[in-house]
Amino acid sequence: MADVKITARRHGETLILDLEGRLILGKATELLGSTLQEAIAKGERRLLLNLKGVSQLDTTGISTIVRAFVSLQRAGGKLALYHLTDRVRQVLDLTRLLNVIPCFADEAEALAKVR
Repeated sequence: MADVKITARRHGETLILDLEGRLILGKATELLGSTLQEAIAKGERRLLLNLKGVSQLDTTGISTIVRAFVSLQRAGGKLALYHLTDRVRQVLDLTRLLNVIPCFADEAEALAKVR
């Protein structure tokens, strides 16, 4: 069983993935990676990742998110994160990704910025 639960929902042209659990090496990051790749392959160009329920994030989780971010940028799309927990924010700050990947406090702000 994966360490993460992914729930997909739509708001207009934006696909929102609500994540719960641990985004760490193994089935969790494999599931997230395949979900993101499938969405991009199907033509999704606006993706939001709700990290409110993410309790842990390791380098594999980070690289999975970065790969999707780069793929979407190349395709003319956007990916953003929101509802970062303190622990996840610290990890993204240490890796300097807060300066690269757009991060927002809540869903309304994130939706407004990825249009």
